[in-house]
Amino acid sequence: MRQAVLTAAVDLLSAEGLAGATVAAVARSAGVHETSIYRRWRTRENLILDALTTQLDTALPVPDTGSVHADLVRFFTSLAELLSTAQGQALLRLSVERDDTLDDRRGPYWSERLQRASVMVRRGVAREEPAADTDPGLLVEAVSGALFARVLLSGAPLDEAFVRRLVRLALDGARPGPDHDTVQRQ
Repeated sequence: MRQAVLTAAVDLLSAEGLAGATVAAVARSAGVHETSIYRRWRTRENLILDALTTQLDTALPVPDTGSVHADLVRFFTSLAELLSTAQGQALLRLSVERDDTLDDRRGPYWSERLQRASVMVRRGVAREEPAADTDPGLLVEAVSGALFARVLLSGAPLDEAFVRRLVRLALDGARPGPDHDTVQRQ
């Protein structure tokens, strides 16, 4: 029942946005009673967050290839593929759409997703791939932000070549620059 309800919720969110993803509509689509949904999730907001979390966590496993570059390319290529679908675009738009019932939970939701992705960079730092003072969260935000901008603003294509360029740009930007020693001494 859980999977049927979550799938119905994601499908409705993708097709109709937050307004169309009512508990009644999800129940009808999943072939369950509304009371079953309320008993398990208590609120529509809890259902939506569970559906989003499950969708993204399934679509975006955190790889561990032994190379921070390869991990980031693989992870962000998966994200680009997800964002290239109507469902992925709807999920992203939901994250920026104003809805007072979700605002309290968005911070922890997205913080957890970024934290999971930051693990790849922290592992790379431990292997001395990027500089020790690399900010994993900032690096992940830099790459994901460019992908999100393409979906939300320009509509330009998301492909692996673009992802590779973004990852290289972010990793190159994480290297200590010529002023690094001066800044460290001050």
